[in-house]
Amino acid sequence: MDRIQRFLFDQTNVRGELVTAPDTLREVRSRHADYPEPVARQLGEMLAAVALLTATVKLDGVLTLEVRGNGPVSLLMAESNPATAEQGQQLRGIARFNDASAVPEAPDNLGALVGEGQIVMTLDPKEGQRYQGIVGLEAETLAGCLEAYFERSEQLPTRLWLAADNEGAAGLLLQQLPDDSRNQDPDAWHRLTMLADTISSRELLDLAPLDTLNRLFHEDNPRLFDPAPVEFGCTCSRERFANGLYQLGAEELRSIVAEQGEIETHCHFCNTRYVFSAAAVESLIQSPDDSSPTVH
Repeated sequence: MDRIQRFLFDQTNVRGELVTAPDTLREVRSRHADYPEPVARQLGEMLAAVALLTATVKLDGVLTLEVRGNGPVSLLMAESNPATAEQGQQLRGIARFNDASAVPEAPDNLGALVGEGQIVMTLDPKEGQRYQGIVGLEAETLAGCLEAYFERSEQLPTRLWLAADNEGAAGLLLQQLPDDSRNQDPDAWHRLTMLADTISSRELLDLAPLDTLNRLFHEDNPRLFDPAPVEFGCTCSRERFANGLYQLGAEELRSIVAEQGEIETHCHFCNTRYVFSAAAVESLIQSPDDSSPTVH
């Protein structure tokens, strides 16, 4: 089962999270079977990253992570919704590229895939203002770029280790909290990050979460919280697409129907198709201005 494991080290100012998401990545790949292997693997790291970051910032809303560039892959995007009482944290992701043959078979860094570009992190809470942060692709890996983002934004010191292959995705995050009177181990941050640097991608992917923590931190005895489920999930619906079409206006909608006979849309994340017949489109047009469009 995919899950995220929170932990902290008592008497220090260091906390952490560990996510394993093989089923989630397989579900994403099943809906985008045309993705080249390097793209799918990088998207796996994106999924692990948004899972860790959503839990880290404790966001009650949508966190979106985008890597945009001018290389063979123009966009990598992953989104996360926080866990609720009914379901686990929901992840989804997409990639954009024009020519699969131009994607390098064994890229040695993130820039080989996306070229020159930037990382955009968007926090969209259910309540409050939307926030967006941008940082350039200044490191060879996604983890390195995100660490630079935290450093640039003057947030808490944060380290990440991300891994993905054909079968799954995983990630580890350590964060140094503000000093307080409970911190009795001033060398903890340096020591714990050095230990985490010894983990290999293979171990991160293959070991069970508790085995990973024991492998790295058995002498520091981390305190574990209850693990939380992580799963693939999409927020699309026929109603959402209907609302989007409604915004195009009557003239544009009738023009599309006159040309195509119906309007077909699909979700980029889950590839679900939504088809609106001519009658359904006319029903949208006739919806009162002060109500939501009628969906058939």
